[in-house]
Amino acid sequence: MVEKSGGLKEWIIPFAFVFCAGWAIWHAPAYILDLWPHDDTTSLTVQISEIHKRKDVTPNLPGLFGGVADIVDWAALLLLPFIFYLGAKTIVLAPMEFQHHTRLDKIAMFVGRIVMILIISMTSVMLYEVFVRYALEKPTLWANELTLWIGGFVFMLSGVYAMQQRSHIRIFILYDIMPRWLQHICDIIWVALLWFFAICLVFGSYKQVFINKFYKWQTFGTAFDPPIPATIQPTILIVICLIAIQALLNLFADWHRDPSELIEKDVVDQEELEAIKKSVGAS
Repeated sequence: MVEKSGGLKEWIIPFAFVFCAGWAIWHAPAYILDLWPHDDTTSLTVQISEIHKRKDVTPNLPGLFGGVADIVDWAALLLLPFIFYLGAKTIVLAPMEFQHHTRLDKIAMFVGRIVMILIISMTSVMLYEVFVRYALEKPTLWANELTLWIGGFVFMLSGVYAMQQRSHIRIFILYDIMPRWLQHICDIIWVALLWFFAICLVFGSYKQVFINKFYKWQTFGTAFDPPIPATIQPTILIVICLIAIQALLNLFADWHRDPSELIEKDVVDQEELEAIKKSVGAS
């Protein structure tokens, strides 16, 4: 019996990951103070400590082992790899997804499920803001920036999933008329260029990103003051590395595959089209 996609676990597991990741990111100053204490014990340490005190969701819980992060903070952080493994292991392919995959591809596929939950979360925040602003006339100070923050993660993480699904923009005019051996050369060249770009980007900016942005926990400087610079910029480097790795995995997986199998997703899915017609009442 073929397991159908869209089950309850495909919602609960990525939602649990997003919740734990959100908690860990929001309380990252506590981890920084505990795991990577600053040499400057005055201004910078005090600054990050103040940020943590203002943002701490559970201020009454004591820190573990004499540190700053409490038991909830550590539980959220330690659950992340377990939930991610469970989510990747229990992936069920949807009919419209690329059907040929390896075990490592499930990492990118679960990232796609995380993006799904992030999109729902972002939409919910926007709907809440519209309601309280126009119905109750009590606009929030955080909804717009939270939407931008989540949208940044959606934009970047969806690139990993798009690479695994072979759904990125490609031009086949010249590629299709090439013999297979020349197509292999083109594939190697573009993957090599992607790796070159990723290496240059990481090598050229990792100090600026991880020391000046993440390590100092740079925030947005507004009333809500989310740590957008401290989180989005490191995510850019992490995601470009994941995309480069996924491109290499695709190269190995597609080496002996017929090119027509890789562009099959560009053809209109008749079953999906019929379902859309029925939903709108079209004949």
